[in-house]
Amino acid sequence: MNIRQFMAQDHRDCDLLFAKAENAAADGDWQTASQAFNEFIRAMERHLGVEEQTLFPAFEQETGVLSGPTEMMRMEHDQMRVLFVEMKYAVQQKDSDEYLGISETLLILMQQHNMKEEQILYSMMDQRLPEDVGQWQTKFDDWQPEQE
Repeated sequence: MNIRQFMAQDHRDCDLLFAKAENAAADGDWQTASQAFNEFIRAMERHLGVEEQTLFPAFEQETGVLSGPTEMMRMEHDQMRVLFVEMKYAVQQKDSDEYLGISETLLILMQQHNMKEEQILYSMMDQRLPEDVGQWQTKFDDWQPEQE
């Protein structure tokens, strides 16, 4: 398994949590929606955090490129986080229309973002970063949010 494969699988895992929260919100099941949304956010923050704190810096150090693809991905991560906050508020307000509208925007952003990572960036990482994917998988499994 390489970086592209395990990170793409994590995209799929996050997508399943996203769909669970979205379906519950559409059904007006706010207890399930809230729980599923919180699970989705934890999974996404882990995924984004591993990229921003581990994979991207390693790639930038290896290539010497500090802007470009990783900079664009960070900007898109920030856009997603804004939508996360708006979705959380919609869950708290039990507002299905608002939640579903924002989730549609997020879904489009995530689909485009994931395609760029899976088809371009992760392949570049697999070519440039050490082949010991086990170390990356361990870093992913052990990841904890940075303390602010």
